[in-house]
Amino acid sequence: MPQVTTSTRSVRVQDATIELSWAGVTDTGRRREVNQDAVLTSFPLFVVADGMGGHIGGEIASASTVERLRAMVDDGTVTPKAIEKALVRAVKDILSHPEATDEGTGTTLTGLFLDTSQNPPHWVTLNIGDSRVYLLRDGDLVQITTDHSVVQELVAAGRLSPEEAESHPYGNVITRAVGPTESVKPDYVRLDVVSGDRFVICSDGLTKELTDYGIRHFLDENPDPAHAVEAMLDAALENGGRDNVTIVVLDVRRVAD
Repeated sequence: MPQVTTSTRSVRVQDATIELSWAGVTDTGRRREVNQDAVLTSFPLFVVADGMGGHIGGEIASASTVERLRAMVDDGTVTPKAIEKALVRAVKDILSHPEATDEGTGTTLTGLFLDTSQNPPHWVTLNIGDSRVYLLRDGDLVQITTDHSVVQELVAAGRLSPEEAESHPYGNVITRAVGPTESVKPDYVRLDVVSGDRFVICSDGLTKELTDYGIRHFLDENPDPAHAVEAMLDAALENGGRDNVTIVVLDVRRVAD
C-alpha cells in the first residue's frame, strides 16, 4: 500500500475562508503489470487520468496529460481555455511516441478545480471518458460527471437499465478520450462551494469493484481523506483489483467571517 497523507490549504475569499483537505493514491491493482493511471493534486486542480493502449501507450498518454496540466497550474492560470490548450499539447506529446502509440491509445481525464476569479468562488468539474467525480452533500452521494461510454449511451437511450449496465460486455468501451484522434474539449459542470462537501475523483478501477453505496460507506466511516482513500483502495483490491485504481478524496469547509 502506498503511503497516503492528507494535505491542507486555506483560501481567503471576500467574506470567508475556504479550508480544503485532500488525499490521493494510485495503485497498479492485482491483475495488471503496469499502472497506466496518473493523478494530480496541485491546488487548485485535482484530476485523475486513466490511460489505455497497447505496450506503454496508455501510460504515456495519462502521464503526458497530467504533466501538461501540472505545467499549466505552475503557470498560475487554471481556466477551461487553459486546460484545453494544455490538452492540445498533451496530444502532441502522445503523437511524438509513434513506437508506443496505436489506434487505441489515449486517456480519460476527470476532476475539478476551484475558480476564485469570480465572487462567489465556485467549483468547475471537467470530464472526458469514464473516470468519475462524485459529490457527497447532505448525506447524498451523486455522480456529477456523465460517462462517455457505449453503455452510458445505451442507458440514456432507454435500451439498458443501470443494473444491466454494471455487467454489460461493452462496459470498458469509451466514446471519448484524450488521444491522437479525439476531441480534447471536456464537459464542464459548475458547482457552488458548500461547507461539508466531500468529492471523490476516481478511475473506473474503483467503480468496477465498489458500488456507489460502498463509496459512501467508506466516506461515512472515515472523516480523514487519507483514511477514506486507504479504506476504498483496500476494498477495491480485496474485491479483485482487476484494474489500476486511482482515488482522490477532497473535503471542503467554508468558515464565514
